[in-house]
Parts: sequence; structure tokens; C-alpha cells
Amino acid sequence: QLQLVESGGGLVQPGESLRLSCAASRFTLEHYTIGWFRQAPGKEREGVSCVSTSGRSTVYADSVKGRFTISRDNARNLVYLYMNNLKPEDTAVYSCAAAEGDRLNCLYRENDFGQWGQGTQVSVSS
Repeated sequence: QLQLVESGGGLVQPGESLRLSCAASRFTLEHYTIGWFRQAPGKEREGVSCVSTSGRSTVYADSVKGRFTISRDNARNLVYLYMNNLKPEDTAVYSCAAAEGDRLNCLYRENDFGQWGQGTQVSVSS
């Protein structure tokens, strides 16, 4: 099975930036839509961003548009989430997930994602 591992989380102050990485093993990522999801304490998990198999199409939640950027390097089996101007409300456990093929409405269909990483904690606090 495809295996995913996230890294790059940490504690930062508001306005600072982080880069999260999602590394794949066993299988290549090139045939998978990759999504980033987050879950804050006491809240449901929500979709943050998705990138198509080619990397040419991306989608973002309204709450992070203009601040976050998703990208992928299929040759290196990596997907990144660049998070800029972080806000306290961004505090959550961030997980990457893979869905076979190109998926429509990826932010709202987390059940389509069959493989998940373990998650990495992002804490934004002054």
C-alpha cells in the first residue's frame, strides 16, 4: 500500500511561515490526487488544499486562499504545503492523503482518500 509521512510542523508566532512535506513510499504519487486536511481540537476535519496528479490544478479552502500554496514533485515523490502568514486559527493537526486518479470536489470528499499520513502538529500562538 501507498505510505505517506508528513513532516514540518511546529510552533510559530502569528504571521510566520511553515512548509509541510508529504513523503510517499512503496508507490509513486504520480497517479494520485493529494490533499491536505486539518483537524483542530474539538472540530471536524476539514479540507485545506488539493493538487491534481499533474500538479497543474490546485484548489484551496477559502480560509487559506492567498496564504497557502500546494505543490508536488512527482519525481521526488513529495508534496508540499507552503503556509504563509499563519494565524492562530490555523492551529491543527495537518494530514496529507492520497486518492487514486484526479478527483473532483476533493476538499469535500475526504472519503475518496484511501491513504493517510500520521499527521503533523501546527501550532500558531503568540
